[in-house]
Amino acid sequence: MTPSSSIAAPGAVPGHEAHDDHGHHPSYLTDGTTVKSWLLTVDHKRIGIMYMAWILLFFLVGGIFAMLIRIELLTPGPTIMDAMTYNRVFTLHGIVMIFLFMIPAIPAIFGNFLLPLMLGAKDVAFPRLNLLSLYVYLAGAFFALWGMLNGGLDTGWTFYTPYSAHTTTTVAPVLFGAFIIGFSSILTGMNFIVTTHTMRAPGITWFKMPLMVWALYATSCIQVLATPVIGLLLLLVTAENLFSLGMFDVARGGDPVLFQHLFWFYSHPAVYIMVLPAFGVMSEIVSAFSRKNIFGYRAVAYSSVGIAFVGFFAWGHHMFVSGQSTFNAGVFGVLSMLVGVFTAIKVFNWVGTVYKGAVEFSTPFAYFCGFLFFTVFGGMTGIAVATVSLDVPWHDTYFVVAHFHFIMVGATIMAFLAALHYWFPKMFGKMYHEGWGLVSAALIILGFNATFIPQFLVGNAGMPRRYYEYPERFQALNVASTAGASLLAFGFIIIAVYLTYALIYGKRVDNPWHSKGYEWLTMSPPPTHNFIGPQPTYPEEPHFYVDPKKAQGEVSDV
Repeated sequence: MTPSSSIAAPGAVPGHEAHDDHGHHPSYLTDGTTVKSWLLTVDHKRIGIMYMAWILLFFLVGGIFAMLIRIELLTPGPTIMDAMTYNRVFTLHGIVMIFLFMIPAIPAIFGNFLLPLMLGAKDVAFPRLNLLSLYVYLAGAFFALWGMLNGGLDTGWTFYTPYSAHTTTTVAPVLFGAFIIGFSSILTGMNFIVTTHTMRAPGITWFKMPLMVWALYATSCIQVLATPVIGLLLLLVTAENLFSLGMFDVARGGDPVLFQHLFWFYSHPAVYIMVLPAFGVMSEIVSAFSRKNIFGYRAVAYSSVGIAFVGFFAWGHHMFVSGQSTFNAGVFGVLSMLVGVFTAIKVFNWVGTVYKGAVEFSTPFAYFCGFLFFTVFGGMTGIAVATVSLDVPWHDTYFVVAHFHFIMVGATIMAFLAALHYWFPKMFGKMYHEGWGLVSAALIILGFNATFIPQFLVGNAGMPRRYYEYPERFQALNVASTAGASLLAFGFIIIAVYLTYALIYGKRVDNPWHSKGYEWLTMSPPPTHNFIGPQPTYPEEPHFYVDPKKAQGEVSDV
């Protein structure tokens, strides 16, 4: 396998082409190798790498909890744990995966690493705040994990009152940890917004920004506007649990449904905090591997903003059975379906980009294909659960579990893995084994389907979510789901092995994809201040490929 040689991106001024001469231009990885130089760095790239290390660790923890859940559900009765332990395990799985992995994964890792590179900037607007956001994230994670290890939590990741106000399990530390993590999310969002407004290089206008930047910008707006709501709510529930204030207690004049409104006002936009960056990743990848600039650039950019805006008005579809009026339910249902319109705009434009492109079917593009399936399939089930007459019988069944895993987890993980494989050479200057990359992609896509399609079926048959025991007629589908989860886990193990091997023994590369994205304008891995010499200029749009058929002949096999 021979990686392609480096090429100059369009619009690069002399001295800004990708460099292989790592001896003369030390990268951010070698510019200070002590532990202190990493822990106190304000380099956005190093901060992104440290985020990656911690987020992958939490992903492993959440994955272990997921496998414990699936093993327990192999049999209708008790298998490896008692009922209270099961409640705690599925709660911790949800909290770790959502707050510690999926929400920060793409923005904190790839957003931090790539945003300044894509804007031609030397760093983010507030480098010290960027480092602070990492340590705030870790502080929140510490509180949450401490609470998990000292009594656990059994409320589910939604912390619904009145149960969360009265349970004897350890609620306060976990809620306070999630509250602290929210500050990290706000700091990152503010930093990205200011960076996008003020740090763009000459030539990068709003409609020449890479679509990844548009996605991160829309996501950051949600983080800044919605996260304070969940932060204050978590403080209220913590106080309710510790001091019995009665805020959500009907007997004392409180309202538990108010909790649901406040919780989902944040948590539904939080779905787009996870998915919008994934959309941005895929817009970059589909252009790079189709050798075409994106079809319908402005439509894709505006649809990101549209999703962010409409997402704030669709929270009520989580509450169709909470007693809201028929009119309110109908309005929330229509608004929820409107999100599907904006998503469809992206899907059609991605397909239009692939059409007649010189497609290079490498590992990142394989994950794009999986992402496209999960987004369309999961999105269609989203339209279904936004329909009141369908959602009521499906509410709190495994159908809903399968739906949000398809659209939220499936899409996010496909994009995360696509980004990891696409930008791995940019981040580390090394190349992984492409064959093993395709094998693991196939295992993960097949394993994900094998895990959650049985859950659609068992949920439609009436099995409630979060139940420790279930009737014997549901066992076959639960066994099939556990088998799929095992296949999924095996795929992740393969990725961990070959990427670790690539870090140590991988062949040096610079731009193996011949991508013309702005971030590939500099050497791989980039120097500390991103570019050698003065700031580059950008006369051309990102992913400017003139002749896809001619470009196909230039791409080397990796």
